[in-house]
Amino acid sequence: MQQNLNEITFLFSELEKLERVRDISPDDIFSNSSIAFLSALSSELIKSPGTKQFSDVATFAFFCRKANLFALKKKYTEESIRLGRGVIFHVAPSNVPVNFGYSMVAGILSGNVNIVRVPSKSFEQVEIICNAIKKVASKPEFNEIEDRLFLIKYDRQSGATNFLSSLCDVRVIWGGDDTIAQIRKFAIPARAYDVTFADRYSFAAINADKLVKEQNIDKVAEHFYNDTYLFDQNACSAPHLVIWTGKMDNIKNAKDLFWNAIQLKIKEYELSPKITVDKLVSLYMQSQDNVDIIRELPTDNKLWRIKVSQLSADIDQYRCAGGYFLEYDATSLTELKTIVNRKYQTMAYYGYDKDDLINFVKEMRFNGIDRIVPIGKTTDFNLIWDGYDLINVLSRECMVL
Repeated sequence: MQQNLNEITFLFSELEKLERVRDISPDDIFSNSSIAFLSALSSELIKSPGTKQFSDVATFAFFCRKANLFALKKKYTEESIRLGRGVIFHVAPSNVPVNFGYSMVAGILSGNVNIVRVPSKSFEQVEIICNAIKKVASKPEFNEIEDRLFLIKYDRQSGATNFLSSLCDVRVIWGGDDTIAQIRKFAIPARAYDVTFADRYSFAAINADKLVKEQNIDKVAEHFYNDTYLFDQNACSAPHLVIWTGKMDNIKNAKDLFWNAIQLKIKEYELSPKITVDKLVSLYMQSQDNVDIIRELPTDNKLWRIKVSQLSADIDQYRCAGGYFLEYDATSLTELKTIVNRKYQTMAYYGYDKDDLINFVKEMRFNGIDRIVPIGKTTDFNLIWDGYDLINVLSRECMVL
């Protein structure tokens, strides 16, 4: 055990405190102390010079502000007694820098002690958030936070996962299917369970009849850019397929408006040579199985548009990062019935009425699609994620009759 612990690098708190982690009592959900700490963290991040350089850190700071936390708290009844389940072991994804922070926040607000494995890659955003946490924790009113929060790093080959899994009451795993399968090899206590966020597929739906009338197409393009290119299209919520609906003439004109605006926006995007090769390989693989596909103009390496003539059931298998989009002209959104499976996470939309979308979901009763959000909101964190209510799933109800 000691060898496994020595393999861990502590970004916040220390080894001695981690060894006593199971002796710490759970807290109420949305306790005054947790809200006070997170709102202080928000204030610290907002005034940090580094935050201004990274929009994802700024968004995280905005989420943690006191007004938002109290608004979230109102959604949970005070008639029941809900306490944290105990110790949460979070395994954050390696390719989304600030995801660890949101997982941490969910664990704190649900009343738990949290052990958070941050991305193994080096990200400035992680450093900025960790430094802000250290500053806030140095204040006397937050001196207990080092007993309840551990931010750590260790090598993927380390045996630390085995030890940390043995400590937890809930293990939260963000990552691909292979990552989840590997971590599940390590046993957890009998009453513990896993909350997993596996490989998911997301798409966008655009009402061309509305887009051709849009007065601020540049803003729509910016929102789509943030959903996709900001994380190299690697986030599970990033659209890979674009569904167009509307009159044929409007679809043609809307595509021209939309993609021309995207062309201007992606001038600032840095494309790696590897992704360029990956796009070519993806196109060749898809063309082997689907003869009737067309690579649309312009042929810019930063933007690949592949028009498909049908929505095949395996269309989610033909995805690539860094600006690779499949496009389909639909007669209506009901055509999605042929492709939506349990792997589908987010539907980003433009130009559809919210009530119509609610009725659409009720009518279709998909196995997948857990989130339907406007374009530009796909990466916005919510305490309901992938169909999980994180506060409820990370806490327990104590019944008193």
